[in-house]
Amino acid sequence: MEHTLKKYFDELVESTAQIMRFDSSKKPAEGEYPFGKETADCLAYFLNLAKSWGFETNNYDNYVGEVVFGSGKPFAILAHLDVVPAGSGWKYPPFGGVINDDISDGGVTGKKLWGRGAMDDKGPAMAALYALKALKDEGFRPRRTIKLIVGCNEESGWECMKHYKEVAEMPEEGFTPDANFPVIYAEKGIFHFTAEFPIENAPMTALKAGQAANMVCDYAQAVLTRKAGNQLVAYENPVADTTLSYDNTTNILQARGKSAHGSTPQMGANALQALLAFLATVNDDCQKAYDILFNDALGLNAFEDETGKLTFSPNMASFENGVLKVTVDVRIPATFALESVTERLEEAGVAYETKNYQAPLYNDPNGELIQKLMRVYNEATGSDDKPIAIGGGTYARALKCGCAFGPEMPGEEATIHQPNEYITLERLGLLSEIYYDAVKEIAKPRTVKLGTLTVKYEKKL
Repeated sequence: MEHTLKKYFDELVESTAQIMRFDSSKKPAEGEYPFGKETADCLAYFLNLAKSWGFETNNYDNYVGEVVFGSGKPFAILAHLDVVPAGSGWKYPPFGGVINDDISDGGVTGKKLWGRGAMDDKGPAMAALYALKALKDEGFRPRRTIKLIVGCNEESGWECMKHYKEVAEMPEEGFTPDANFPVIYAEKGIFHFTAEFPIENAPMTALKAGQAANMVCDYAQAVLTRKAGNQLVAYENPVADTTLSYDNTTNILQARGKSAHGSTPQMGANALQALLAFLATVNDDCQKAYDILFNDALGLNAFEDETGKLTFSPNMASFENGVLKVTVDVRIPATFALESVTERLEEAGVAYETKNYQAPLYNDPNGELIQKLMRVYNEATGSDDKPIAIGGGTYARALKCGCAFGPEMPGEEATIHQPNEYITLERLGLLSEIYYDAVKEIAKPRTVKLGTLTVKYEKKL
């Protein structure tokens, strides 16, 4: 299918590369910049681009912005411009916006755009913006107000969505281009908590691990006591795909693994697990913590429904004043209550502090929105797929009726939250076409039949 936006393809690629060069991972608040100045600059770039094409834009205090197109009942496209920290293990600069045809990752052919945010979520956000530009340039007159809302704190707290709801009107219906195709009708609940484990006669004097609650820990280190360090001589690391290295001079034990999205911990290799597995061999309190965190001592693995199994991913940790603190990302199947997890923690005597909880999302898979988007996707890809449920959490749950719609295709290797995140240029173009078709389907003018005559009704802008 030919789209007007095809003539903008090179511009789409360049704009996406440009916006990926902003390090929009969360930084400390700085005056008028709640998530740091570079994140605010990233938002300004996006909104200024849309404004230069004649769109109405709004920047709500550098928390969140929007691009507005059309009139009528509001419909949201919810994307985000913030990213998780880069982490380690990159072969190209994570904020370099490098474009080449490297096929070393999974043998995927074709030119790629490398960097943090390529798939999550700057690439999809820019694809949606160019879809709106193409529709506008064609003279399309949507019968609904399309609000392309771009948040700046999706990865670490959703303060952007809270702020938007305080200062603007959130549409009841919409989709987010921030997960998987074909269409996601249900999402697990998300529970982040920090547990405290007192450690008597600790085998370490300091410990630090992880960068984000929803990002599998790829690096951890501890300063060991000399006695504990001596135990490493005959120790064999049991945690697959992780490595340990020890410096006798500094007594620092380092663990390295592989990052992944917190909702799919099985896709990564947890460095904190490797570190704590050793500490558990020399200290009973560390063993208790390890059993709860990594050996399912709470019996949570049994929780499962159509949205999948519960996942439990300890991703950040620190040790000071005799207490090991560990932040855990839990994805709770949609039909299970939060209490099903917290009651197990309390029964086991684990002291914990809730950091964040998002209730699960569930939509009727046969509902109008889900079915419209399914038709768009299947027509664009020649598929005959059905709606799915996932463990990840998206902006869709900020809406009364919302769902996730792309960008990952079924069966492909996920690179989100991992080193060497990339998007193929072919995928970027396909996304813009799919989102173009979706908006056109959702906001097309109504047709009214008068006898044998069909009349197209357009609300004048």
